[in-house]
Amino acid sequence: MSQSISEKVKDKINDDLSPTKNLTGLHLKIVAAIAIIWSLFQLWYASPFPFIFNFGMFKGLPARAIHLGFALTLAFLIYPISKGKKISVFDILISFIGAFSCLYIYIFYDQLVDRGGVLLSIVIGDSFKLPIELIIGSFGIIILLEATRRAIGLPLVIIAVCFLLFSYFGRYAPEIISHGGLSLNRLVGFQWLDQEAIFGIPIGVSVDFIFLFVLFGALLETAGGGKYFLDLAFAMVGKMRGGPAKAAILGSGMTGLISGSSIANTVTTGTFTIPIMKKTGFSKEKAGAIEVSSSVNGQIMPPVMGAAAFVMASFIGVTYFEVVKHAFLPAIISYIALFYISHLEALKLNLKGMDDADVPNLKKTFLSGLHFLIPIFVLIYMLVYLRFTASYSIFYATVSLILVNLVYLLIKNSFSKDALKIWFNQTIVGFEKGALNMVGVGIAIATAGIIVGAVGSTGLSTNLIIVIESIAKDNVTILLFLTIILCLLLGMGLPTTANYVVVASLMATVLVDVGNASGFIFPLIAVHLFVFYFGLMADVTPPVGLASYAAAAISGGDPLKTGIQAFWYSLRTGILPIVFLFNHELLLIGIENIWHALVVITTSLAGILVFTSATQGWFINKLKWYEIIIFLIISISLLSPEFVLNKFYPKYNYQDINKINAVVLDPKKEVRFKITRPSPYGERYKLFVIDKNTFEKEYNLEDYGISLVNENNKIIVDNLKWNGQ
Repeated sequence: MSQSISEKVKDKINDDLSPTKNLTGLHLKIVAAIAIIWSLFQLWYASPFPFIFNFGMFKGLPARAIHLGFALTLAFLIYPISKGKKISVFDILISFIGAFSCLYIYIFYDQLVDRGGVLLSIVIGDSFKLPIELIIGSFGIIILLEATRRAIGLPLVIIAVCFLLFSYFGRYAPEIISHGGLSLNRLVGFQWLDQEAIFGIPIGVSVDFIFLFVLFGALLETAGGGKYFLDLAFAMVGKMRGGPAKAAILGSGMTGLISGSSIANTVTTGTFTIPIMKKTGFSKEKAGAIEVSSSVNGQIMPPVMGAAAFVMASFIGVTYFEVVKHAFLPAIISYIALFYISHLEALKLNLKGMDDADVPNLKKTFLSGLHFLIPIFVLIYMLVYLRFTASYSIFYATVSLILVNLVYLLIKNSFSKDALKIWFNQTIVGFEKGALNMVGVGIAIATAGIIVGAVGSTGLSTNLIIVIESIAKDNVTILLFLTIILCLLLGMGLPTTANYVVVASLMATVLVDVGNASGFIFPLIAVHLFVFYFGLMADVTPPVGLASYAAAAISGGDPLKTGIQAFWYSLRTGILPIVFLFNHELLLIGIENIWHALVVITTSLAGILVFTSATQGWFINKLKWYEIIIFLIISISLLSPEFVLNKFYPKYNYQDINKINAVVLDPKKEVRFKITRPSPYGERYKLFVIDKNTFEKEYNLEDYGISLVNENNKIIVDNLKWNGQ
């Protein structure tokens, strides 16, 4: 890659990470002031103070509208109409209109509720009706799409516009997915003035949790937390074989705990780690690829998971703690496997660790930033032990971070005035950074809400089930392949959370339903994590893989080669969601006791390490082709033992339906019925499950409540007993 292209990519990354770098003077002060006010508003909203003082309480929809109003205002003040130009009067005007379109919902919320979805029109003169809310809503949607184009790029805008057109022109769509079509009033009212679409669950989660987690990360970074974690990583593993690569993985893992973006994670830690990896013998591409893989992996690490954990909990309707519990084991074993990859690469290249002189002292480093661990401990203690809501926990963690930093600086500077000045500046910069980092995320989530709204208002998810069933029939392999492709395509250029929202709203119910038809019970949490993991793989996968471009810009390597290498390293992350869909124990579902858990953890870890050896073609020495095949078979046996055992000892004893009434069923065993019904689009499938121990004694189908009739050599379910099992 030529130097000029490398410089362009560097500029793109700097724009992404420091959107205000081209702003000066009064313009910069105004943007900073709005950003700081936004952060203070979010802290107030999350705090208990509105309830204590009975003042400044915000209802759900108005709070979401104010949140988006801030994001839109900042987007137009930061990103000019075309790159490289200064902000014009036109940009300022649009930012005002965008802010007003959002604030209208806050100001007239009670009237909107009273009218129950009927849009306000003002009669002018004798007969002219001015559809005031239709105009405000339309402006709001158009301005949101333009802000998305400026802050995120065209792909998400194109997808959102397609869904808006589908909502309006639904009757002209192919019969299999067609619907009556929404009127313009209904479309705009539903998308802009309701809390089902743009102001739906995703942006609600952004208001409640995501902003505060991004703010927490920004405050930690400005206080020096990012550098502390990186130094700590180098102190812990720098002397090991291929130490810088292991430090990059550990550092990115720690940063990823609180970071909401794999690209930001790549650049924050990569600036330090990639040059050191190159210095110790890694090629430009491999140094970049290790940083990309570890940074993307940071997004699957609880507690934050790129902020998607909170959206997931709201979508599925479970507690946040449940999501973290299920996501924990795959994330940990994926990280350990990445450590193993860096070790294998060091073995292949015969690399040594870093010189003692270059490695920071572990004890000294650990103690130097001990205060950074206090707010993280507060967060985890409140979330996991006290089971507080995520918004309360992160609010108190953020307050504790600000206070801990103040105490630390006062002690460090002998209680001088300078300490207060440094603390105030750090806190204000953190507030500003946190809000600016949220502009792109907030806008992307709001635009993803257009897609969620379109799916909900048109019944598209139900129709998609029919479409995909028609293509995949009851073949689960085709179904999973289609879902993976969709995740990778939609993930191109979308932030982690927006990508998850889009794919989950489209594919989650489809996967559960069609998986059920194929004879598999997929837990909803497994499906959502599956979609999330593959959406993340888009950050790595060429041709778009933004994180790979970011790493290549730092390493000076070829972005495409870096992307391919990173994809190869990330195969272990790609195999895990496929495994845990079929082996739920990997998500700690169905674990009966501590010994069972230990067996699952041990076999899963061994399985992923063997799989990693196979993909890297190296164990103690270089593996031969037949050894790679043996390793792959061993890894599948360890990761999904039931899949292999079923080939030799099938779990289910298949019965002839013609003789089913003569069969007496054992209540100690699970029983499954797969029913097929014809439809205009081919056969539809449904799986019914009778759990084991549901009945006390032996039973047959009649007891169960199913009557079967033989018609033209076909067994038909005649009727189901009312209120039966």
